[in-house]
Amino acid sequence: MKVILVKDFDFEAAQSLPHFPEGHKCRQIHGHSFKISIKVQGEVNPASGILYDHSEISNAMKPLLEVLDHAYLNEIQGLEVPTIEWMCRWFWQRLSPKLPGLFEIELWETPRARCIYRGD
Repeated sequence: MKVILVKDFDFEAAQSLPHFPEGHKCRQIHGHSFKISIKVQGEVNPASGILYDHSEISNAMKPLLEVLDHAYLNEIQGLEVPTIEWMCRWFWQRLSPKLPGLFEIELWETPRARCIYRGD
């Protein structure tokens, strides 16, 4: 049986997008309450009845959230231009070695604006 397992996380962070046009509101320093969904795909182990212990996903995310939560994203290596597109890729590069079967990352910067990334 093949499934997609999803675990959600939240973090608060500030950013600015200095490459945006003069006068654009996102060019200024501003903050978001980010929500991220980490999705892994694979076959359910018939003996255990699960694909992953959810704690494996939490353990892989913990050090990343410690870096990002209540941080200024532009100061984090690899996020100098912290669009949600680049942020998804940043997460993917750090999670894919730790989470076999990583399928998709979905990152919301507002309740109505998000990016979905499935690797390169």
